[in-house]
Amino acid sequence: QVQLVESGGGSVQAGGSLRLSCAASGRTYNYNYLGWFRQAPGKEREGVAAIHTGDDHPYTLDSVKGRFTISQDAAKAEVYLQMNSLKPEDTAMYYCAAGMLLGNSLWSSSSYAYWGQGTQVTVSS
Repeated sequence: QVQLVESGGGSVQAGGSLRLSCAASGRTYNYNYLGWFRQAPGKEREGVAAIHTGDDHPYTLDSVKGRFTISQDAAKAEVYLQMNSLKPEDTAMYYCAAGMLLGNSLWSSSSYAYWGQGTQVTVSS
């Protein structure tokens, strides 16, 4: 099993920044991708960023590219999401996820076997 614990959420004004962190523990060899997803009330969960743990290659959803940056500290088994120029539409619960993809889409929730409890991000206008 893999345990994921997010931190760093909070409330900010539009234009502000937040840095989310996710610490993984347990069988960290059970995944090779770490991702960040978000879910706003009444909306489906969407993937916003992911990173391959082996080669550090980042993937970012086009709609947040240039504002969100994913990175990892492989030695600590931690993944981060730096969010700049936040907008009210970024308000959501943000989840850390880990998985092997196994040929499935990077942006599909079903590609990730392990999930954190989420951390709330609220952006006010």
